[in-house]
Amino acid sequence: MSEKVAVIGGGSWGTALAAVLNNNGYEVVLRDISEDKVKEINDDHKNSYLPGIKLSEEIKATTDIKEAVKGAKVVVVVVPSHIVRVVAKELKGILEEDTIVVSASKGIEENTHLRMSEILQEELEGKLKHNITALSGPSHAEEVILNHPTTIVVAHKNRKLAEKVQDLFMNDYFRVYTNPDAIGVELGAAVKNIIAIAAGISAGLDYGDNALAALITRGIAEVKRLGVAMGAEPATFSGLTGLGDLIVTCASEHSRNRRLGFKVGSGKKLDEALAEMKMVAEGVRTAKAVHTLASQLEIEMPIVDQVYRILFEDKDPQQAVYDLMIRGPKHEIEYVVDCIEWKDA
Repeated sequence: MSEKVAVIGGGSWGTALAAVLNNNGYEVVLRDISEDKVKEINDDHKNSYLPGIKLSEEIKATTDIKEAVKGAKVVVVVVPSHIVRVVAKELKGILEEDTIVVSASKGIEENTHLRMSEILQEELEGKLKHNITALSGPSHAEEVILNHPTTIVVAHKNRKLAEKVQDLFMNDYFRVYTNPDAIGVELGAAVKNIIAIAAGISAGLDYGDNALAALITRGIAEVKRLGVAMGAEPATFSGLTGLGDLIVTCASEHSRNRRLGFKVGSGKKLDEALAEMKMVAEGVRTAKAVHTLASQLEIEMPIVDQVYRILFEDKDPQQAVYDLMIRGPKHEIEYVVDCIEWKDA
């Protein structure tokens, strides 16, 4: 009998990960709170979040979280960031101590500024606190479900635990790397969504490729600045969950955050843009959290600051771009210039 894995969250990403696990030979039970979604998966073997895709009949769904995790050696949490604490409270007391928990949600909790794995660690008990890994990287569900080549990262300071999760997911189209820097992996995954909103706003203003390149490269500088201040390794942000995730989220037609930004850049207010979105754009909530966090840590994040002002203070997007462009002159690589001996021309 194959080993059981529970996936908590029946959105597009949760369903895509469930399909990867099913292809790898695991018994997969997917839990979602929507009875209609569960019925759709069980009866029609499809998920309307992934139109045109036929799911394996072996993937089962339920609304009962206890039923989903019963006997599961691995539990994958793939819900919107603002639901992670709710799910963590539901999981408390119903998991075996040796269960491996994989956090595949992306974001920063608005009031506490905790990463997703930290929320799980705060709510779960005993040895479980040490079994929480983070899974992230440049990976749109719409492509993973089609078995398109994808590379992601699993993060945990315990190498053996990270390698267990690596082996769980890895196959000939889904390549998984390990990284001990969970702080960097999770922050890169969360903050890039804000930069992707900026990329969408730029596209909505019809500013083209030069502006996109600027947003990606200066965006990763902001992500790295915050990450290092919070204890992350700088090298992580040059990898899959830093620059890789930022590129795919800023440039792809599948990106929810870019799509939302495009609507705002095209003239819609935030409420109007959100009303037209079928799925959650995590960058909106994350923008609030990171804007506050940057202020508290006294970190300069000008792109994040302008996105926050556009979304929540109704600032004109064109004015925001103008204000970014006329800032005082800067050295490109701030953390290197102090070590450089400049010579007179």
